[in-house]
Amino acid sequence: MEDQQIWSSLGKTRSSSPWKMREDDLVFPMEDEIFSPYPVRVGMNLNVEGLKNTIVNLHNSLSFPSNTPACEKYAKALEFIEEITKNAKSVQENLLAEILKLNKDVEYFKRFKLDRAIDSEIFKSKISIITYEDLKPEIERIANGDRSAILSAHPISEFFTSSGTSSGETKLIPITKQDISRRYTFNRILIPAVMNSWVPGLDKGKALYFYFVKSEIKTPSGLLAQPLTSSLFKTDYYRFDIYNPKIFTSPIESILCPDSFQSMYTQLLCGLLNRHLVLRIGAMFASTLIRTINFLQLHLKELAHDIMSGTLSDRVTDSSIRNYMEKIMKPDPELSEFIRVECSKQNWEGFIPRIWPYAKFLDVIITGGMAQHIPTLDYYSGGLPLTSPIYASSECYFGLNLKPMCKPSEVSYTFMPNMAYFEFLLRDVDSSELTRDSPPTLVDLVDVEVGKEYEVVITTVAGLYRYRVGDILRVTGFHNSAPQFQFIGRKNVLLGIDINEAEMQKAIDYVSNQILCEFKTSVGEYACYADTKTNPGHYVIYWELFIKDESANSPTDKVLSQCCLAVEESLNSVYRQGRFEYFWLGPLEIRVVKNGTFEELMDYVVSKTALPRFVNSAPTIKLLDSRVISTHCSPTSPYWTL
Repeated sequence: MEDQQIWSSLGKTRSSSPWKMREDDLVFPMEDEIFSPYPVRVGMNLNVEGLKNTIVNLHNSLSFPSNTPACEKYAKALEFIEEITKNAKSVQENLLAEILKLNKDVEYFKRFKLDRAIDSEIFKSKISIITYEDLKPEIERIANGDRSAILSAHPISEFFTSSGTSSGETKLIPITKQDISRRYTFNRILIPAVMNSWVPGLDKGKALYFYFVKSEIKTPSGLLAQPLTSSLFKTDYYRFDIYNPKIFTSPIESILCPDSFQSMYTQLLCGLLNRHLVLRIGAMFASTLIRTINFLQLHLKELAHDIMSGTLSDRVTDSSIRNYMEKIMKPDPELSEFIRVECSKQNWEGFIPRIWPYAKFLDVIITGGMAQHIPTLDYYSGGLPLTSPIYASSECYFGLNLKPMCKPSEVSYTFMPNMAYFEFLLRDVDSSELTRDSPPTLVDLVDVEVGKEYEVVITTVAGLYRYRVGDILRVTGFHNSAPQFQFIGRKNVLLGIDINEAEMQKAIDYVSNQILCEFKTSVGEYACYADTKTNPGHYVIYWELFIKDESANSPTDKVLSQCCLAVEESLNSVYRQGRFEYFWLGPLEIRVVKNGTFEELMDYVVSKTALPRFVNSAPTIKLLDSRVISTHCSPTSPYWTL
C-alpha cells in the first residue's frame, strides 16, 4: 500500500504528485487532519487568513509523492519539529485561540456564565482547573447518548479508557476523529524521523513489536470505549503500517486477536521466523517485553515444533491467523534446532541479540514505574540501548525524546506545542490540596523553569479544558523555545503522604541492587496499596520476585524485613517523620506473591500492558491478597531528623 492509499483513507484524493492542499480543502478551523494549527512565521500578522496560508504551506511541505525517499520525508519532518519548537509561544497562542473559536458555543462554557466571545484572557481568568471527577457528569451524558455540543463542536467519536478514578472506576476520555488523526501523524511521521536521524537504515529491515488489543465495550450511546492502543490499531491510519509486512513482523490478524495466548504465540513465532531481518524490538511497555520472554520460556518446545514441521499449533484456532500463517510457514529444522538449543541454556543473559543478531535497540517505555524493568531488560538484551521515544497518554500526546539513544536515566521529552494547549502547576510538596477558593497560578509552556517540578494541565481539541492529567514532570532544559521534561510519575497522595512513582522506584532499585542481589534475586513487579483498615494506616507493597539463579539461597524473613526498612529509609522526610516522630503511619509491609500473579492482574487493568503502581480497587487487592505466600514488616522505624 502506497502513500496514495493513505490519503484515500483520510478521505482525500491526489490527482497528481505531490498532492497539494488548497484553502478549499481545509475546513477551518481545526479540521485539518495533520498539523493544525501551525505556527505563524516570524513577522506574520496573527490573523485568520495568514494562519490559513501558513497551515497550507507547512502541510504541503509534509506531503510527498509515493516514490519520495524516506530520508527526504524525515528531513522535512525534522524541519517541522524545528519550526514549531522555535515558535512554541505563537503555536500555543494560535492553538488556544482556535480551540476557543471552534468550541465557543459548547455547553461546558455556560457553567462559567460566559458569553459567546471567549479569548485567552477570559479563558485563563474564568475557566476552572479541573480533574476527571469534575468532568464526569458531562462525560456520562455523552456516554448515555446526549449528542449535543457538550464539550466539543466536533462530535465525540469514541472514548479512550484510562486508569481508574479514586473509586476504582475506569475513566472515559472523550475523543474526536480530528484528535485521532493528529496522533496518527505524531506516530507516523515525527517519531520515525527522529529515530532514523539517530539510527539510519531502519527501513532496510523489520520491526518486531509486540502489540495487543483489548475488546472494546459499548456505552449506552453506542460509542465504543477502549484503550488508546486498541483503538489506534483498528483505524485505517494505523492499519496501513501494521498491514505492511515490509515494516512489521507481526501480522495484523495476530495483533487484533483478542485471545492473548494466540496473539502472543503467533507474534513471537513470526518474530523467530524473521530473526535475521529484525532491526528493532519493542512493545508498548517494558513489562510487556519481559512477559514475552517468559512466554517463550514456557512454550519453547511447541514453538520449536511448529518451526521444524512448518505447521501451526492446534491451540491457535483463530481462522484469520491460521490462514495467514499457512501462507508463510514452511519446515525449517535448522532454525528449530537453533532456537531449541539457545532457549534451553541455563544462562539467559544476552539472549535477545543471540536470537535477533541485527537488533539495534529495544523500543519500550522505561520511565516512571517501568524503570524497575531496566536491569532485567539489560540482562536479557546484553546491554542493547533502551529507547523511549514518546510521552503520551489517553488524554493527549505530549512530546518526543529528541535524543532517543540516551541512557534511561537521561530521558527527557520535548513538548510538541501543536498537540494541545499546555499549562503547568508548580509542584509544592508542602502545599495543601488546591481548592476553588484558592485557585493556583498556572505557568505557560514557554515560561517553565529548569529544575522545577510541575503538574501538567491540558486543553485539547476534543473538549478537555484546563484538565489536570496527574503527571508530575521535571524541567531538564529547552529545545529552542520548547521545554524538555523528565517524567517523574503520577501524582499519588495516600495516607496524607505525597509519594510518586519515581520515589518508590528509587527505593525498589536500592533494595534490589544492595540487598536482594546477594541472593541472585530482584523485584520483578510491584504494586503499592494504602491500608487504612489498620490503626494507624500503613503502606503495603506487593512484590513478585525475579529469581535469576534457582540454585541460589532464597532471601530469608529477616532479609525481607530489612528490605521493608530499606524502602522506608529511601522515602521522603515527611513519610519518615510520620513514622519516627508522629506515629501516624504504621510499619511498611511487604507481601510476597506467587510468580505469575502480576500477569493475572493484567486482566483487571485497562491497558493489559501497563500495571498501576498504586492500587486501590477492591478486585485488584483481593486478587493480590489471594496470591500472597509470605508477609514481612519493618523491624523498627526509619531514621529521621530535622
